[in-house]
Amino acid sequence: MRWLYRLVVVLIVFLIVIPLLTPPAGADDVEAYITLSPDDGVPGEEVTVRGYNFSANKWVDIYYDGTWQEDVKTDKDGYFKVTFKVPESYTGDYEVFAEDEDDIIAYADFNAEPGLTVSPEKGPVDTTVTVEGHGFAEDEEDIELRYYPDSVDYEAIVQNIEADEDGWWQYSFPIPPSPKGNHYIKAKGEESTLSHVQYATFEVTPKISIIDESSGSVIDEPSGSMGDNIMLTGSGFEANERDIKIFFAGEEVETEIIRADDTGYWQESFEVPEMSKGTYSVTAAGEWTQDISELIFKVEPGLVLSPNKGHVGINLTVAGRGFATNKNVVIKYDGNEVETATTNDEGSFDVSFLVPESKHGKRQVTAEDAAENEAAAIFTMESKAPDTPELTSPPDGDRVGFIGRVRPTFEWSEVPDDSGVYYHLQIATSDEVTANGEFVEPMILITDLTETSYTLEEAHALSYDTYYWSVQAVDRAENESGWSTAYSFRVGLLPLWAFIVIIVVIVVLIGTLVYFFVIRKRVHYY
Repeated sequence: MRWLYRLVVVLIVFLIVIPLLTPPAGADDVEAYITLSPDDGVPGEEVTVRGYNFSANKWVDIYYDGTWQEDVKTDKDGYFKVTFKVPESYTGDYEVFAEDEDDIIAYADFNAEPGLTVSPEKGPVDTTVTVEGHGFAEDEEDIELRYYPDSVDYEAIVQNIEADEDGWWQYSFPIPPSPKGNHYIKAKGEESTLSHVQYATFEVTPKISIIDESSGSVIDEPSGSMGDNIMLTGSGFEANERDIKIFFAGEEVETEIIRADDTGYWQESFEVPEMSKGTYSVTAAGEWTQDISELIFKVEPGLVLSPNKGHVGINLTVAGRGFATNKNVVIKYDGNEVETATTNDEGSFDVSFLVPESKHGKRQVTAEDAAENEAAAIFTMESKAPDTPELTSPPDGDRVGFIGRVRPTFEWSEVPDDSGVYYHLQIATSDEVTANGEFVEPMILITDLTETSYTLEEAHALSYDTYYWSVQAVDRAENESGWSTAYSFRVGLLPLWAFIVIIVVIVVLIGTLVYFFVIRKRVHYY
């Protein structure tokens, strides 16, 4: 039996040793292969190619659909790893192969699927984004692009996009009003279903803006002075967010209750607080929305007039804000200095003066401090014309004087006016007037009379004739009444020459009578 035992041992050793001494069948003919990770996806994404059993330390070229993409060198075991970006290609399967310097080739399939990319991927409402479609069907038509302000409802941005021969397309649009957070961007076409297309997302971030109330446009470099009304808007807040507050220079400003709508939008106005000249931050925060990028607001010198319209002589208060601190200030009205003041520690001052005589309409009030900071405001001078005076003396058609040159006294009614009035008196020998009632050829014009009567001076004494007179009221804001209806009057009973003739005739007549009845009788008697 010992021989049998030895035979079994030899047989076992033979079975163990022989396989170890014999090389594996076809060891020199092991087949090379590659793997893709991932093996499907959207064109534009990266794919990692791993190669096995290629020639050691050899260069390998990678091809996609017959087009070279990358090259890589194998290690000592014939292994390599390389990544390439999938080129634009329409939906379908594409061959990826690797070929080394010894002509060893391996193949794998990549499945191109439709999908979207968006750039940029985050930003506030109204950010213009560019959406690209990849991997759609060749020349696919009627592609609809959708944006989702919330997880359910969508807004159709465009519905007639057409892909090119590689299944690629592009479209840009501004992000519609929507609350803070990620929002879907989806697309579908004639062949690419909504569920089949890989969507993109855009993250809406909160933003505040100062806008021009008249145009609604955003003010890029906002500025103003104390008391100015500023309109602030917020977008990209949480839907229906409450307890939103506005902060100026870190301090909360007084506003109405602010609440965002279902798109995260709100708007509210506030007044610029009292600040010296400089730049200050403006920001906002809500119940859930914090850390919003601040705006820079420039406080500039400004004036507030109280009242901002009125008449000559009214007490006008000028409130200056946003000037340099503790500086002398010169206040001018219509370019003429009327007062001085000194700013306080906040760059503010208040000063009053009586409005001087000035023309009706817009008059400029300016203030300039010693640091050459200047501001202006408009005071509107009243433009109501005074009433037309009524003539009283001499009455219409009256006679004045007897003979020689006469200095008549003219009288008219008083005209009340807040700005105070002057009177103009005109005299002419003809009642012909212009459209505004002024005599065409006035012989005498007396202006700026402060009383309601006037006696002609000697230089203007009137000789025998018929005259016409009229009066106009002009207030100290240069508002003019119409000229009164002209009255006529006659100076003297007869001309001086006629009076002299009469006197001469009378003297001659008396002389004649004396001669005949006195002198001649005496001669005859003697």
